[in-house]
Amino acid sequence: MTGRLEGRVAIVTGAAGGIGAASARRLAAEGSRVVLGDIDADAAAAAAQDIEGALALPLDLTDENSVRELAQQVVTDLGRIDILHNNAAIQNDAQRQADLDVMNLDVAAWDRAMAVNVRGAMLMSKYVLPHMIEGGRGSIIHSASGFGVQGESTLTAYGSSKAALIQLNRMIATQYGKLGVRSNCMVIGFVLTSLATQSTPPVVKDILLSHHLTPRLGEPEDIANLVAFLASDESEFITGAAIPIDGGVTAHQPSYADFQKMFAEMGSGKL
Repeated sequence: MTGRLEGRVAIVTGAAGGIGAASARRLAAEGSRVVLGDIDADAAAAAAQDIEGALALPLDLTDENSVRELAQQVVTDLGRIDILHNNAAIQNDAQRQADLDVMNLDVAAWDRAMAVNVRGAMLMSKYVLPHMIEGGRGSIIHSASGFGVQGESTLTAYGSSKAALIQLNRMIATQYGKLGVRSNCMVIGFVLTSLATQSTPPVVKDILLSHHLTPRLGEPEDIANLVAFLASDESEFITGAAIPIDGGVTAHQPSYADFQKMFAEMGSGKL
């Protein structure tokens, strides 16, 4: 690795596994001191053991005091905050079962999604921004989702929360850009985390792959690559962006996969 983040301090939320853990590993490999924040403190501590110099701290994004205390402890222990990856989101099985279409949506599921996915990201940003401004620079990177830019038959709360996160990103970029802080948003598609690999049936993976313009599905490390770039000075002229990282799923017409199948059966690419 290049060490392009040498001397910087990064916080990654929801870092106990999946994309968060992959991002923490990549940021550390680039030279950053990394703090792994997660409501599952034991899992975060376990993940931190595999990352040189990493620190794991408990974090409840629904509790403003927890967020404030984490930011202050990072500054006390490490002296600064340069990078924030707002990665955490609530999307466990119980939440998915309650997050349905609007008429059948459990309102508590809506409130949980907004509390963690949007309010939590806002609170993290609120409490790291003063330290970034004091240090003269900062990069905030949000994990949004294709569900935040496209409609779906379910996951109403999750999709709405991710759409709100994309707008929060623009607000932060606009309000603090002149003070040296950049904010960008990754619009993430389906990623083969350990959980997704185990819980997604092969037929569903095949359907998803048919809508990708790439020959494979995404891996957590693909997202970590973009996090490292957005955290670095190489992206210093990029802010307020919502960057798709989804294998091209949102780049094509909805009928793409059906036409590809039809052309294959016809043996021709002509209608």
